Amino acid sequence: MRGSVEQAPVSAPTLTAPSIEGDDAGAAVDPAAESGETAPAAGTAAGDAASPAAGSEVVVDVVGRVRRPGIAVLPAGSRVVDALKAAGGARPGVRTDSLNLARPLTDGEQIVVGRAAAVPAPPAASGTTSGATSSGASPTALVNLNTADQVALETLPGVGPVTAAAILQWRTEHGGFTAVEELLEVSGIGDATLAEIAPHVTI
Repeated sequence: MRGSVEQAPVSAPTLTAPSIEGDDAGAAVDPAAESGETAPAAGTAAGDAASPAAGSEVVVDVVGRVRRPGIAVLPAGSRVVDALKAAGGARPGVRTDSLNLARPLTDGEQIVVGRAAAVPAPPAASGTTSGATSSGASPTALVNLNTADQVALETLPGVGPVTAAAILQWRTEHGGFTAVEELLEVSGIGDATLAEIAPHVTI
């Protein structure tokens, strides 16, 4: 019998899977990425959430003659009248007709309340007016001693036709008056008469 050749059993080759290194190792699969959808950014979502709240109110500054001046936070769409109420209303005697109370408020604006009601002037005393009219003591122009004629001189208190003529004569003889006190040199005029005449004459 011929010698037989024994064949060694052949073992199947061992396959080794390549190791995953670096950033890819242990990375979780994003379900949204597999579905093709993109997750919204965190900042955008926060901004969208804050926008409705920011536009739901207005902040205004109410100053001037109100009971409680200061900052007022009101719902969006409020009007000037609402801001005035929030400040406690205007103080007594203060007019608000310079404000458009129906105007919608703008965020950040200042509302000034402050025009006091005008105080009417007291009526003139009727006795003073009627007295001045009846007595004829209305203001008149001063009489110039160097240019007045007989008629004008007779309008002066304490001066009649005789005294007026004496004034004209003295003026002619002396070339005119240089001082009101020179009337004392006129015949018929003394200190008492001069005191009456002086406020009404000039040179």
